Amino acid sequence: MSAFVRSAAGAGATAPQDQVRDVGADLVERWSGPGRTYHNLRHLADVLARVDELAEETHEPDLVRLAAWYHGAVFDADHVATYANRGGEDEVASARLATEQLTALGVPDARVARVHELVIALVRHVADPSDFDCAVLCDADLAMLAAEPQRYKAYLHDVREEYADVPMPDYIRARQRIVRKLLKRPSLFVSPLGAAWEEPARQNLGAELHKLDKVLAELDPPQGPERAPAEDVVVREPVHRGAGA
Repeated sequence: MSAFVRSAAGAGATAPQDQVRDVGADLVERWSGPGRTYHNLRHLADVLARVDELAEETHEPDLVRLAAWYHGAVFDADHVATYANRGGEDEVASARLATEQLTALGVPDARVARVHELVIALVRHVADPSDFDCAVLCDADLAMLAAEPQRYKAYLHDVREEYADVPMPDYIRARQRIVRKLLKRPSLFVSPLGAAWEEPARQNLGAELHKLDKVLAELDPPQGPERAPAEDVVVREPVHRGAGA
């Protein structure tokens, strides 16, 4: 809460501190909503921590921090299409919420518009390298991809649990599309400091895609003599627990 109050003040909020805290409390409640096993307060704290790591590259760090607070404030994990298209985080609705709440707190219009712009940039998650604030926000949001392997495995489990209502084959195919799209990018991270995360992120994504392919082969094996032998199929625990999806 104190971090949100500091960022709002740094952005120029003129509302009484109690009102700023009320908005912060609303955001905390949103990030703590039911069904958020990954896109929750822990994820928000991780993104904010990564923003702090890259803050020396930003022009307006408080605006980047506010954009981080709002980037997933509105969330929906009900349908496979939701996951495949935007991962449950509704950036458009979240940006609209940021505009409404920050304006009510007296943040200057130009800075409100900038926070809105930064949140909207995460719809495509492709930053202009010359826009350092946007590059830092995008890199901070993707930084989990570069986590050490055990933490990355926990991340995959938590994301799968978040979309537990999506049938496993549908989920795996959606995840495959996302991973392949990421791997095709010339670079995952745009900011100079964030570039250090490139290699471990690609290693994690490559290993995940390999496992996804094997799990999907088990769930939907080829017919006839080409069917994969049992000993070549990935163990079942990641399928049921979601760690491999």
